[in-house]
Amino acid sequence: MVRMRKAPIKIFAGTATQELGEKIATSLGVELGKMNIQKFADGEFSVSYEESIRGAHVFLVQSTFPNADNLMELLLMIDAAKRASAKMIIAVTPYFGWARQDRKDKPRVSIGAKLIADLLGVAGIDRLLAMDLHADQIQGFFDVPVDHLYGSTIFIPYIQKMNLENLVIASPDVGGSKRANTYAKFLGVPIVICHKTREKANEVSEMKIIGDVAGKNVIVVDDMIDTGGSITAAANLMKENGALSVRAVATHGVLSGPAIDRIQNSAIIELLMTDSIPLKNKIDKITVLSVADMFADTVQRVYNYQSISSQYLI
Repeated sequence: MVRMRKAPIKIFAGTATQELGEKIATSLGVELGKMNIQKFADGEFSVSYEESIRGAHVFLVQSTFPNADNLMELLLMIDAAKRASAKMIIAVTPYFGWARQDRKDKPRVSIGAKLIADLLGVAGIDRLLAMDLHADQIQGFFDVPVDHLYGSTIFIPYIQKMNLENLVIASPDVGGSKRANTYAKFLGVPIVICHKTREKANEVSEMKIIGDVAGKNVIVVDDMIDTGGSITAAANLMKENGALSVRAVATHGVLSGPAIDRIQNSAIIELLMTDSIPLKNKIDKITVLSVADMFADTVQRVYNYQSISSQYLI
């Protein structure tokens, strides 16, 4: 009788998420896999694994934030793993890019999130691990299982340790009200919502507060910060309306363009973010909480075919 050996676990990280990949591997008690990325003069690059992955459960850690090279690198990593006879290929994308393009909100536009899901599926993934997708329905764009984690698992304990009196949870827009309401219900505090209008993307033309923030300690909750226009405008408006203090929570810190300057000069006294995207410019107002242990635990559970429901705090 031949006993089948359990497939080994291998963790690899793309160049965009190398530090987080190392933290995940360390938390799991394994070494980060060796991979080589050869770059050509015209910007093209190729991916190769420097160790055998035949018959292994391969977890590929790479956030797909701009530019598009990060996505292309992940696709090549997946293809190389498939051609190297990996048993299972699991893409770990703490930040899933192009997620804001999840529907046709006007005529003649692409649904970018669906396209990226198709590309990852065709490349050869067997599963996806992601965190705080911009829209929950993106899970349905995939034909493979999707494990969707939530940043609230690490944010909520941090907020509770603050012991803030007269706490209010706020959403910077109507679209994020469900997320903010979940935080508010769990913490047993009121919620306020900012209603904003835009003339074009990344530019807020008008904003109003629905609810009372006078004499309150406010925490604005969002899934991501791009240029920082919405969340800083909301924070400044709440301070003008009598808020005692304004803090912010955002899982993904894209922080493009003037975002850092806007945050530095805003009424926000502390911004909590995760390391799903590496922080390039560190300022005192930003506190980064690592998601490495959460993802490592999920990787371990997926590898052992165990439930991951205990990962969901709210």
